[in-house]
Order: sequence, then structure tokens, then C-alpha cells
Amino acid sequence: MTSFTPLDPDFANRVRDSFERQQFMKTLGATLAAVEPGFVEIHLPISPAVTQQHGFVHAGAVASIADSACGYAAFSLMPVDAGVLAVEFKINLLAPAKGDKLIARGRVIRAGRTLSVCQADVVGVTGKTEKTVAILTSTVMTMQGKEGITG
Repeated sequence: MTSFTPLDPDFANRVRDSFERQQFMKTLGATLAAVEPGFVEIHLPISPAVTQQHGFVHAGAVASIADSACGYAAFSLMPVDAGVLAVEFKINLLAPAKGDKLIARGRVIRAGRTLSVCQADVVGVTGKTEKTVAILTSTVMTMQGKEGITG
């Protein structure tokens, strides 16, 4: 993994505070499990509330935790006064999302001043076994000086 130096020494608390304000992650039941410079891990317990008609986790939930993992990985490297917004993402759904929980591991591939490129791997976990179910690539924008868009 590439090593990054965050611009904000308190980046981990800033990421956690922002994640706690994200109501959609609460709705899904997702939690922030790890925060490092340029890396974030989000866990989603699998329950009937996040499944589709065949019992697999809905692609929208898979994409949501992957998108947030990428966004927060990029956010961890941004200046104190910045906010973060996804510009675009592409997801490859590789296998049905199932198991005990999903883990989205987002990492920054390239951190730019305005745009960052990130990737998230989403794995389904059953016991101690992990299976990759999706890969998402994302372009994330650093937002500064925009009213209401910080953290």
C-alpha cells in the first residue's frame, strides 16, 4: 500500500466525526472499523434489511459502503477546511454479496490537490473466510470554500 502523510494531524477524528453524521450509513447499519492515512475500512453486518429478492446484499448497499470507503480514504488526506464529494465511480460486481458481513476497504491510489483516485475492494465474510464480491473505482473531489460543505 502507498504511504501518505495527512495534511491534518487529527485526520482520524475528523473522518470519524464526519462518518457519524452520515445518516445513510446508520440506516444501513454500517460502521467505520479502521482509519489510516489514505485508507478506510467499513463493515456492514448482513441482515434482511439490506438484501434483495434473492437474499443477497443489494448492489446499492454494496456500492454505498464502497463509495463511502473511497470518499473517506480520500478525505483523510484533505486539508482541515475541506469537504469531500464523489465525482464518479464505477463498480464491478464480481459475485453475489453474502455471508455474515461485508467489508469495504477503500484506499487512495493517487491523491491530487483537487481530484483523488481511489479503489475499494468489498469482501463477503463468512466465519474467517473472505471472498471478493465487488471492486469500485472512484474519483473524489476536494471541496473548499463552498458553503455548507465541510467535513
